[in-house]
Amino acid sequence: MKFIHCADLHLDSKLESNMSREQAAERRNEILLTFKRIVDFAVKEGARGILISGDLFDRKVISAKARNLVWDTIAENPELDFLYLRGNHDWQTDFMAGRDLPENLKLFNGNWTEYQYGQISIFGKETMEDDMHYASLITQAERINIVMLHGQEVRSNVKDDASLISLPALKNRNIDYLALGHVHFYKKEALDYRGEYCYCGCPEGRGFDECGKKGVVLLEVENGKVNSRFVPMASRTLHEVEVDITGLETATDLLREIHKKTEDISSSDMVKVIFTGFYTVETEKDFTYFEQAMEGRFYFMKFKDISKLSIDYTEYEHQISLKGEFVRTVMNGKETQEEKEQMILLGIRALSGEELQV
Repeated sequence: MKFIHCADLHLDSKLESNMSREQAAERRNEILLTFKRIVDFAVKEGARGILISGDLFDRKVISAKARNLVWDTIAENPELDFLYLRGNHDWQTDFMAGRDLPENLKLFNGNWTEYQYGQISIFGKETMEDDMHYASLITQAERINIVMLHGQEVRSNVKDDASLISLPALKNRNIDYLALGHVHFYKKEALDYRGEYCYCGCPEGRGFDECGKKGVVLLEVENGKVNSRFVPMASRTLHEVEVDITGLETATDLLREIHKKTEDISSSDMVKVIFTGFYTVETEKDFTYFEQAMEGRFYFMKFKDISKLSIDYTEYEHQISLKGEFVRTVMNGKETQEEKEQMILLGIRALSGEELQV
């Protein structure tokens, strides 16, 4: 018997922190379609159910389009159970307001709830405020036990934070697979001698803190064991690419290095280029030029600069010149080192007769 483990779709996220309003709207639609793609994959695999380990939606009030798409998708697949455990983002969602629940939508609440599929038991509980150490979770050793939770794993016993999941307290509880949500990257490790715990991650990256392959986990229960496999599902992948600009001076050199570092990335993906290393006052860091030169190469692209100015201050320290006096004045100021570097960079360029664009 097969199940799909997914979590953290965050349907209806605003997504406007990096992208234009039009791109954000398009990405919201793409994430909705990813939900449908997950369901289509489950049907193709002949899965019995989809385990949604929290944060199906991003906030309490959701759009009619997102709500109706999910309801319609559930209704169109009566042979597939949707086991939906709400997370910290959708704990109070209005998704079910005024609706009669279809038979294939299985919900959880503040008490441990169990759904049985032959020899398989699937447990879930949405809040641990009254059960920090899971004392009321009753499993049977002879059954295959899958437990759904949403929260941050810790390797200690939890005393007063119900949002944390204590792995030690879940050991030796006859758990074969702990289906977790909340962490947005894939992670699977042994829980104890019998079972494993797994964060499936989010199926779609929404920001550059969610880079890399994103997807779901396919569970196959056979011969009394749960086998799990990560399956990529995202329509686009987000990448952070570091470009060391040390030793590069002309805009052509820098652009060539950007192309080199990103040449294997699909044009449909989203890329954040981070300049690292050291630069000199002669380095031509013109981000407007880079953005124009790379326009259309990727679905979305942005730049971040964390490179450091490399300048031999001793070259000017004892120099009797306007540049020397300027550098000494800046270095004795109260600004941060980063601010001083930028002031020196612009100042020396200006004193060298270069036309600056601020």
